[in-house]
Amino acid sequence: MIYGYARCSTNEKKQDIDRQVRELKAAGAEEIFLEYEHGDSKVKEQQALMFERAQEGDSIITLEVPRLARSTKQLCEIIDVIRAKHLRLTIVGSITMDCRRGNADPMTEAFLQMAGVFSQLELSMIRARVRSGMANAAAKGAKIGRPRVTLDEIPPQFLRHYPAYKAGNLNVSELARVCELSRTTVYKYLQMLE
Repeated sequence: MIYGYARCSTNEKKQDIDRQVRELKAAGAEEIFLEYEHGDSKVKEQQALMFERAQEGDSIITLEVPRLARSTKQLCEIIDVIRAKHLRLTIVGSITMDCRRGNADPMTEAFLQMAGVFSQLELSMIRARVRSGMANAAAKGAKIGRPRVTLDEIPPQFLRHYPAYKAGNLNVSELARVCELSRTTVYKYLQMLE
């Protein structure tokens, strides 16, 4: 089986994942797992499900290393899973680490790890530029951050689905999806209510 993995940092209303899906299908993906989660998030439910389903000899394909992980540590953990389950990991048009018949070629594994270092570096640089821009705006008198929300301003759609979350019928990601909110916003509303 060839599993494809596509990931965007925000929900489908803010980022289009269709390009990744098209390119993964063109590369041979038979089943594609879609994730709307930040690259360095510790919990990527769809990615975990994909690795759980993958059996010895299967292939995992994705378009870029940052789609899998924005953290070198997390990428190394993924490499360990690929090795332990005897899978093949392909970064389309770039690197293929094949562990289906044992361990990967050390040079291939090293190049994959180096790509992870650059992915993490890119994320760190983006965050540094954002912090610098925010500090500059604040120095000019701009208000930084979202306006404070009161309990009365929590959207009705969130309050409608909140009981299902409390009953354990929805997790945070599912609650965010049905309410069409980011996980960050959901956590903020949960903190306010609890």
